[in-house]
Amino acid sequence: MNEANTFPYRQIRARYGDETITVYQAYKPQIATYAAREGRFPDTWSRSRMTWVKPSFLWMMYRSGWATKKLQEHVLALEITRAGFDEALAGACLSHYDTSVYPDRDTWGRRLHRTTVRIQWDPERDLHLRPLEHRSLQLGLAGRATRDYADAWLVGVTDVTDLAHEIHGLVRSRDLAAASALLPAERPYDLSDELAATIGATPRQSPSA
Repeated sequence: MNEANTFPYRQIRARYGDETITVYQAYKPQIATYAAREGRFPDTWSRSRMTWVKPSFLWMMYRSGWATKKLQEHVLALEITRAGFDEALAGACLSHYDTSVYPDRDTWGRRLHRTTVRIQWDPERDLHLRPLEHRSLQLGLAGRATRDYADAWLVGVTDVTDLAHEIHGLVRSRDLAAASALLPAERPYDLSDELAATIGATPRQSPSA
């Protein structure tokens, strides 16, 4: 089976429930240890700069090198409210001009300067961290969105570094079935047509007649 052909080109896939959705970030040990213990970011965590969250576990593994890169030695699973996540999406703008989303460059530029939320669609990754043809969401938060993320939307923090290392070990030993079985269960995140259009997601297919 060609995995690249089993998903829409741009689709949010995530672990979520009725009220919350899980996103991932990687941090140095001092921040990660505090956040996992206290369930929140420390006061020293900057709420004034842009921070990027990823719903895809494997994309986070690619970004952090399976939690081995400097200052990314710990991966956190951060449970945030779906209301906050959807609010961020509704106010977002793509980081780069896309003719399929915006009627002209000026329209994109005005929205880009008006919002503090950015969207990037990057190639999803397989267990070997190779790029796939379909895309995965990155959500960049700045200004008020960063503060809301840290202090209003965040409801739970889990350090999943050991899980990352365990899956990586299985991949290195070529036990891909066991590695795949340990991956967090991610499924398509339902978006309204309006929200999908705002973030440039692939439109839902109409049900067969």
